[in-house]
Amino acid sequence: MTRIITLFCIFIAQIGFSQSAESYLEKIRNNEALSTAFFQQMPKGGDLHHHFSGSIYAEPLLERAIAEDFYLNLETLQVLKTKPAEGNWQTFSSLKNEGKLEYYQQQIMQTWSAKDYNGSVPSDDLFFDSFQKFSPAIDGHFAEGLLELKKRAIAENVLYIETQLNTIPCDMNVSDLTDFNSKLRQASAQKDEKTVLKLLDELYKSIQQKDAKKYAADFNTNFIAKLHKDLKIDDDKFTMRYQNFVLRFMDPVDLFKNLTIAFISANDSKLIAGVNIVSPEHAETSMKDYWLHMVMFKYCHSKFPNVKYTLHAGELTLGLVQPEDLTWHINDAIYIAGANRIGHGVDIAYEANSYDLLKYMAKNNIPIEINLVSNEFILKVKENRHPFTLYKEFNVPIVISTDDAGILRSNMTEQYVLLAKRYQDVNYTTIKKYVYNSINYSFIQDESVKKQLIKDLNNRFKTFEAKFNN
Repeated sequence: MTRIITLFCIFIAQIGFSQSAESYLEKIRNNEALSTAFFQQMPKGGDLHHHFSGSIYAEPLLERAIAEDFYLNLETLQVLKTKPAEGNWQTFSSLKNEGKLEYYQQQIMQTWSAKDYNGSVPSDDLFFDSFQKFSPAIDGHFAEGLLELKKRAIAENVLYIETQLNTIPCDMNVSDLTDFNSKLRQASAQKDEKTVLKLLDELYKSIQQKDAKKYAADFNTNFIAKLHKDLKIDDDKFTMRYQNFVLRFMDPVDLFKNLTIAFISANDSKLIAGVNIVSPEHAETSMKDYWLHMVMFKYCHSKFPNVKYTLHAGELTLGLVQPEDLTWHINDAIYIAGANRIGHGVDIAYEANSYDLLKYMAKNNIPIEINLVSNEFILKVKENRHPFTLYKEFNVPIVISTDDAGILRSNMTEQYVLLAKRYQDVNYTTIKKYVYNSINYSFIQDESVKKQLIKDLNNRFKTFEAKFNN
């Protein structure tokens, strides 16, 4: 990478630039090698849609699994530290002794990530199934992962990451509350928000009595704050904050318990930037309980009005779900849940009253987190099928992000290369605006930190643009 940057600078010097960065980008936007060198060096602000586990490349995870001699399931290619009672499992050391390690290494790389993807399985299945296959190699190694991400961010001129690091561990016994599952789903089926909110109020009081605050405090102090401080994550080159998240596939009581604790955690720590909800949006429970989940966010916001949250909404496309299910997810995320940002938003063109929805997002400064590589791989949505231009036409604030760069074998630079190549009317000034959006619309709680990042971004752009004025 150093050699590429050096050659790029020599090239600039040789042609004796009297032109601006904007005019240069117009010349090279269709040449991926030249635009990659350009965007690699361009300051890229923050990555706001970022999953920690999906952003770690497969190589270090596999190296760790081999070094710690994990068990490998020879059919699914999942790894575990201890051998289950059922299934065809073998240690990596035994595979090595049998001369089979290299073969399985190749298979694992193609199963844990999009490397050499050939369409043998649906891309969305490969993506979402990969997490459980490699997750045991992440457990207990968050420090190594955070340092890997920081190093990579600095190398490609990314100042800030807002990552979804880990769910909050919680062994709270809620077996006495399981009746709420059916009650909440019954009320949800009737879209009876008044009854749902009343049930959530009862549930919230019970969860509070079970010392929910203790779990949030332990997570904030003994996990987030300790890691962040011990690793010296923040410095003059890089800053990181964290999003709590809950899993869509859980039953309502468990999900609401976790959501409550996530909001308490975010409310009590400046390192926790906000809250999110994850897992495949098109899965059975995700679809069935989606409206209910949005009401849960609305309820938690009423208890913790200062906590920000971004929601994965509209990560859907025609064919993945029934047409009628493309019409309401972003609407509900904004109008019911009150999301501060929207992640993906791919089905916006199908949403009911989409023009009014887009105008509302623009008027209320609700940004859309655009993930070009992710949307292409998982949903097969790209170029003019992608709603990027629709958001742009309605002046919805746009931020560019990676989603899961490790699984997708991508980085932030590639997102901008694709943006410039696919959308020819997006000039340098507009791209620069998106970069600033990624700091201005971040959920950083400390305004002094945000102001310092903007100041740093100003200086970096000044240095970058000076290269084109020699």
